[in-house]
Amino acid sequence: MRMAKGVEWALHTLLNLDLAGGGPVGSNQLAAAHGLPVPYLTKQLQQLARAGLVTSTPGPRGGYSLGGPLETVTLLDVVMAIEGDTEPFQCTEIRCSGRMGELSPTPTGPCVVKTAMRRAERTWREALAAQTLAEIRAELDSPATRQVVRESLKPT
Repeated sequence: MRMAKGVEWALHTLLNLDLAGGGPVGSNQLAAAHGLPVPYLTKQLQQLARAGLVTSTPGPRGGYSLGGPLETVTLLDVVMAIEGDTEPFQCTEIRCSGRMGELSPTPTGPCVVKTAMRRAERTWREALAAQTLAEIRAELDSPATRQVVRESLKPT
């Protein structure tokens, strides 16, 4: 399953906001912390804000803060915020096309390939929904990590 870079960037940004200890952090600092282009990260932040995963505070001391505790945010929430809820596999019914379609009886019932792909997608989404960002944060949390994040997010 291929996802846009924005999903990775959004996940790291949410974790960094939590590790930084709160307070709004500007998109410039968030982007600079990982050497990301500010306009593209800002687009991801806006999508996270629309999904309620971050809040935006305007003004010179403004920026982005977590919209809630990481215990309530799943990997699926982030994927859906960035990628949307479209199904990755799009069945175009090629079973009815070309010589195969001409020589086969008209199919009844759903395409077996589509059905199998939908089962796999459901399993994938269930696995994403079962893992929270708090669980991921717990894996990487240490005083050294928090210090690096805080230093990286200081205004320049």
